[in-house]
Amino acid sequence: MSTSASLGEIHCALQPELPTQPTPLEAAVGPVLSPGARRAYAEVLKLRIPAAGQLLAAEPASAPGTLLVADCADFVALMISQDAGRYEAAIAAQDARLAMLEKIPASAVRDYTQAEIRLHQAVSQLVFNHELRGAWNLRQTVGLLQTAAYRYPSFIPLRKSLGMCQFGIGSLPEGYHWLLKILGLNSSVEEGLQNLTLAATRPHDFQTESRIVLALIQETYYKRPADAVALMESLRHEQPDNLLFSYLVISLNKRQHHTDDALAAYRARPTGPAYLPVAYLHHMAADLLLYQGDYRGSEAENQQFLREYRGQHYRKDAAFKLYLVAWLSGQPAATVERYRQQINLAGPLILEEDIYAQRFYHDALPLNLTLTRARFQTDGGYYQLALSTLHKFEPSSSTPTREQLELLYRRARVWQGLLRTDSARLDYLRTVRLAAALGRPPYYFAPQAALQLGYLAQTAGQRAAAKTYFEQALAYPKHEYKNSTDQKAKLALREL
Repeated sequence: MSTSASLGEIHCALQPELPTQPTPLEAAVGPVLSPGARRAYAEVLKLRIPAAGQLLAAEPASAPGTLLVADCADFVALMISQDAGRYEAAIAAQDARLAMLEKIPASAVRDYTQAEIRLHQAVSQLVFNHELRGAWNLRQTVGLLQTAAYRYPSFIPLRKSLGMCQFGIGSLPEGYHWLLKILGLNSSVEEGLQNLTLAATRPHDFQTESRIVLALIQETYYKRPADAVALMESLRHEQPDNLLFSYLVISLNKRQHHTDDALAAYRARPTGPAYLPVAYLHHMAADLLLYQGDYRGSEAENQQFLREYRGQHYRKDAAFKLYLVAWLSGQPAATVERYRQQINLAGPLILEEDIYAQRFYHDALPLNLTLTRARFQTDGGYYQLALSTLHKFEPSSSTPTREQLELLYRRARVWQGLLRTDSARLDYLRTVRLAAALGRPPYYFAPQAALQLGYLAQTAGQRAAAKTYFEQALAYPKHEYKNSTDQKAKLALREL
C-alpha cells in the first residue's frame, strides 16, 4: 500500500466488486473439509495442536481444507499463547497459504478459505500492535466475505465469518468510529446476528464454532446466559477431553458468579502434554479462589500464570490481584508494596482490567477492607456472605466519596444476586442520584448502576424507562469501564 495514496483512493480500492448474478451453489460446492481435515479440525477445537498437525500431514498440502485447518491451528496457538515470538512466523505462514490459494480456481471453498485466513491475519495484526495493517486487512476481508456471500448465497460457512465481522464492527465503541469511517467500514449488528443465527442452525463443518460464537454474544451483550451455559455444559459432556469446551464452561460460570461450578470444571479439565498450554486458566482460577477467600491458593495461581504466560495483557491485573491477596491476608507490608510496585511495570494499557489496575496505582486511593471483601464475595456469587460483610460497614460524615458510592452499588449488586429486584433498583437509583449530587465523580459505580437499571426496566417491559437509563449510562464521561459499559448500553438500545 503506497503511503501517498489518498483516503479516497484507499476507500475506492477496498470496495468489493460484486458479480452481476449469484452462482448456483448446488452445482458448484462440496464440503469444505475432507474426512481427515475434519478430524484434524476437531483436534484443533480440543486444543491438541500436535495431534492436528499429524493428521494434516496425511492430507493434500495445497487443498483449501488442509490450508484452512493448518491456519486455524497456528492462529489458535498464537492467540492463546500471546507469544510475540511466534508472530512473524505465523504471518509468513499465512502469506504462503494465501499465495497457494491464489493459484487455485475460484470456488466457494477456495474463497471462504481465503477470507478466513485473511481474517485470522487481520486479528493477529491488531492484537500484536500492527493496527494499520490489521485494519487494512480487515477491510479487505470484509470485502472478500461480502463478495463470496453474494456469489454463493447458500454456502453457510461464509455466514459465520461475515456475521462475526458485521457484529464486531457494528458494536465497536464510539472511540473507534473515526477509523471505521476512514476505512469505509459500516456494518450492521442486526445483519451480523442474522448471519450468525443462520450459521448456528444449519449443518456444516463449522456449525459448532458458529453456535459457540452466537451463544457468547448473547450471553455477553444481551444478558441471556442460560442458553450459553447449557450449550457449553452439553458440549463438555459430549467431549470431556476437549480443553476448549472446559475453558468455556469455566469462563461462563465465572461470569455468571457460579464460583463453585467454575472451580469444579477447572479441576476436572483435561491436562497433559498433548494439549496447548493455556496460562490464562490460572489467572481465572486465581480470581475464583480470591472470591472464596482462599488467598494462598489465589496467590499461587497468579504466580503460575505470570511464569507461564508469554503475552503482555493481564499482567497488571495479575499484579493488582497479588497485591490484593497480600493485603487482605495480612502479609508483611514489604510484600504488599512489592506487589503494588509490580503493577507499574511496563505493559500495554488496552484491556480495561489493566487500565483499572494502573489507575489504582497512580491514584493511590486507599481501598476499604470491608467493601473490598464484599466486592469479591459478590463477584463469586456468595451473596448472603457479602450482605453480612456490608452490614459491618458504617459510613460517617468523613467517609470518602468513592466509598459512599461503592457501598450503595455493592449492596445493589447483592440484592440483584438475591433476586430482590425492588431493593436492587432502589440502591442503584441511590447510587445514580448520589453521583449526580457529587458532580459525577469518575468512578464506574454510577454508570454501571444506570446500565443495570436499564436491564431491570427492560426485563419488566418498561421500554421508555430502559431507554432513559441506557442513554444515561452512555452519557457518563471517562470512567474505569467506559468502553464495555458503552458497548453494552448501545446494543441494549438497539434491541429496544
